[in-house]
Amino acid sequence: MGTRDRILEAADALFYAGSIREVSVERVAEQAGVTKKTLYYHFRSKDDLVAAYLDARQLRTLERYQNWAGSRGAMAERMERMFAALAEAAKQPEWRGCGFIRAAVELADSPGHPALDVARSHKESFETWLQRDLENAGYADAASLARMILVLLDGAVARMLVHRNPDYALEAGRAASLLLQAAESHRLRSTG
Repeated sequence: MGTRDRILEAADALFYAGSIREVSVERVAEQAGVTKKTLYYHFRSKDDLVAAYLDARQLRTLERYQNWAGSRGAMAERMERMFAALAEAAKQPEWRGCGFIRAAVELADSPGHPALDVARSHKESFETWLQRDLENAGYADAASLARMILVLLDGAVARMLVHRNPDYALEAGRAASLLLQAAESHRLRSTG
C-alpha cells in the first residue's frame, strides 16, 4: 500500500470513529506512520484530506448498498433487503452512521469546504443509482421515488444515531416498500 493510501486509511478510521474537527493532522500522520510533512506533501491542507477521505469512501459505500439491495426481485423487495442490511450493520458497535451526513452536519458552518462538495456528490450519485434502477423497473416517477427513498434512508440513519435502535431502518424499509407497491399499483391501474 502506498503512502497516500495509508494516510487515507488512517483518516478514514479516525474521522469515521470520531469527528473531523477533533482529529488533528498530527494524529492522522501518526496513525499512518508518516511525518506531518509527508502528509502535507500528499494533501495541501486538512480540508483537502477530509475531502479525499470522503471521496475514497464514495464508491465502496454505494457498492455496499447496491449489494445489500441486490439485483433480483421487485424493487419493493430489494429496498426492504437494503434497509434490513443497514439495520444489521447498525447493530455493530463500530457503526457511526453515514460519514457523508456526519461530515455535512459537522461542516455546515463552513460553506465552500471541499468535503461538502464530496458529500453532495455522493448523495447525488446514490439518488441517481436509485432513479436508474426504478426507471429500469418501469416506475414512471422514478426521480421523485428515488428522492423519497433517500429521505427515508437518511432519516433512518439519523434516528438510529439518536436512539441507537436499528428498528428505524426496518421501519424505513417497510415504508419504502409500501411506497413502491403503491406506485406500482397506481401504474398498473393507469395502464390497465
